Amino acid sequence: MGECTLPAPARLEYEPRALPPKFPHEISVVIPCLDESATIGELVERLASSLHSITAGFEIIVVDDGSRDATPRILSSMAADRPWLKVIRFRRSFGQTAALMAGFRAARGSILVAIDADLQNDPADIDNLLAKLGEGYDVVSGWRVQRNDQSIRRVLLSRVANRLISFATGVRLHDFGCTLKAYRREILEGVNLYGEMHRFIPAYASYNGARIAELPVRHRPRRAGSSHYGLNRVAKVILDLLVVVFLHRYAQKPIYVFGACGFASLLVSGLAAGAMVYFKFWGGKSFIETPLPWVWSTMFFIGVLCFLLGLIAEVVMRIYHEGRDHGTYRIATTFNFDAPKEKLRLQSKN
Repeated sequence: MGECTLPAPARLEYEPRALPPKFPHEISVVIPCLDESATIGELVERLASSLHSITAGFEIIVVDDGSRDATPRILSSMAADRPWLKVIRFRRSFGQTAALMAGFRAARGSILVAIDADLQNDPADIDNLLAKLGEGYDVVSGWRVQRNDQSIRRVLLSRVANRLISFATGVRLHDFGCTLKAYRREILEGVNLYGEMHRFIPAYASYNGARIAELPVRHRPRRAGSSHYGLNRVAKVILDLLVVVFLHRYAQKPIYVFGACGFASLLVSGLAAGAMVYFKFWGGKSFIETPLPWVWSTMFFIGVLCFLLGLIAEVVMRIYHEGRDHGTYRIATTFNFDAPKEKLRLQSKN
């Protein structure tokens, strides 16, 4: 999908109200949508009703992930007389992660909220998420304490996956799969998601220094349509988790992981060589009578290749970071710095 560079926040359209808002920031609500014609209209109206009472300005961005039902027609009709409703339609289905990223890129609010289109999330819970966000948190994640999914197997697998993700990433959440989340815009700067990694947004935010809170939210039974999730997602979650953990721990120094594999391979190669010599002179077996020469040579070349791959990965990562013209750090705020007359390039030396 390329890199996600979020544009600067801008004032959003909203209908004037006599009462002051509870939440003074502009909010962008992003809804990934696929074949949800039975619920999308009601969801948009309920969201608008809730947001009008709590925020100074808002926009609702629906990303149609290549729907084949009446969803595009419904959205087109609704957007005609609702300037705060923005619609993005994909040419085909690219998945929920791509839909969320497209919505975040297009969003102009300083607060970003994601919610599913099937009405299983309650739009009224957004008020509570924003209130928690106002306590100083950067991310507030919904927690479906009482899930109303029809498949018990899906609920059990979800619990196992949540515990695995919490253990591997160090981010202690009960429900990574809940789409209903609120984010401060700046915490998602530089976050790029691929494949099906939307469930790991809290982990990426945590790696950027975000303060994360979790809040119980309501979860309604699905009223129409069918879930787009299956058991094949379990393997994808595990593979994606490996990528997330690897990038977090070794993206800046990939030689560490490749070098460790190289040392382990050379150690096995050395042990095989020692055993080979032992059997030759004291065990009464020639080199060709055991598989040890094959083990020695294979592990030796694997070790060498690991070191070379690590060096190549180091060069690639340095080109990546230097090409983006910023260091391998994130600045929260600064004080008493005058605007420079010319742009200076700062580099982080590892």
